Amino acid sequence: MSKLIIEGGTALNGSIKVSGNKNAALPMIAACLLTDKAITLHNLPDILDVKHMLEALQSLGASIERHADSVTIHAKDLSKSSLDHETCSKIRTSILLVAPILYRTGKVELHPPGGDVIGRRRLDTHFYGLEKLGAKLTDSFPAFVFEAKDGFSGSDLFFDQASVTATEHILMAAVVAKGKTWIRNAASEPHVQNLAEMLINMGARIKGLGTNCLEIDGVSSLDGGDIHIGGDYIEAASFLALGAATGGEITVTGTNKSDFWMARRVFERLGILLNMEHSQISIDPNSPRKIQADFGGAIPVIDDGPWPQFPSDMMSCMIVLASQVEGTVLFFEKMFESRLYFVDRLISMGANAIVCDPHRVVISGPAKLRANTLSSPDIRAGMALLGGALCASGTSTVKNIQMIDRGYANIESRLLQLGARVQRVN
Repeated sequence: MSKLIIEGGTALNGSIKVSGNKNAALPMIAACLLTDKAITLHNLPDILDVKHMLEALQSLGASIERHADSVTIHAKDLSKSSLDHETCSKIRTSILLVAPILYRTGKVELHPPGGDVIGRRRLDTHFYGLEKLGAKLTDSFPAFVFEAKDGFSGSDLFFDQASVTATEHILMAAVVAKGKTWIRNAASEPHVQNLAEMLINMGARIKGLGTNCLEIDGVSSLDGGDIHIGGDYIEAASFLALGAATGGEITVTGTNKSDFWMARRVFERLGILLNMEHSQISIDPNSPRKIQADFGGAIPVIDDGPWPQFPSDMMSCMIVLASQVEGTVLFFEKMFESRLYFVDRLISMGANAIVCDPHRVVISGPAKLRANTLSSPDIRAGMALLGGALCASGTSTVKNIQMIDRGYANIESRLLQLGARVQRVN
């Protein structure tokens, strides 16, 4: 198990290019199974989750050709319609392969997906959508077995929650279904839009991008193509938060300004001003570094929610940033009941925090953090704890770095590029 040795107390400064969006790349890889034509995905992030997703496609019979930052996937023939338990357990988005395999073969067997342990992550919306489009769940233990021998048929759907992965999954089924499909209360995150744009490029007919109601006219087949994956706005916000927490001034390039309006509001609430341009964001050196209270001096609340609200995946690194600026703020994590458990580790480093319950934590800063030995519990919390170690005095050890590698490419070399003193030990 790899670990990072971090000598804290050095501000992060400089410029860094954001990777391709992890949460767009994974469903886009799955969508390559919807056609027997070759598809090339550009700006592919070099992370473990992408590696595992590509391995899953290879195990099904797709050919994979890797280039520098792109991959060509050709699923001309699928030799299998099932994935084993080990393959599925490595990655949450293995569930996204159900609809494409069903479309191509009429049957699929897939074990429950793995991924971060941040609380219950329902699959009910996936099952609801698949069954409404004509698939049948014939077995659920030890693996899910679906059949759709007559293909998919369009339907009018209403999701009981605006699930990102369910929207992506059912969208992939709907574009090749017979007739028209409406997906109401759909997720509209940038990566959902990126997937929809890919499907349109392949010949799909989708209306309503960026809204919570998608209208899809099914087509009989999809083509191949060259597709660009957008920049990862979660990764960009993570580096900006860690740069600000250490007192540095960094610039992140390869961003999309429209992805950051809500994140910008939260940075401003924490006293960090961002200079936003079309394709880059930088920390304003004149930032007050003081939490902006609500009217009347009330303690402000930062909470998350479906797009365009503040993304849950940004919460962890923002908590570390809050511990290093002046003032008090309440973080309210509404989406996952285990996401805030990592705060106990920050408290052990000296953070002024009160964990109210599994969903709420009060942070007061600035706190002088001290070095500690930590372990990465999930992708985002792992990055946050790495940020805590960068702020702390002394030398910290962050274990289980493979968890961070799942979502952040070449993390140690990129931190070194920004002036951090880090070393990976295998």
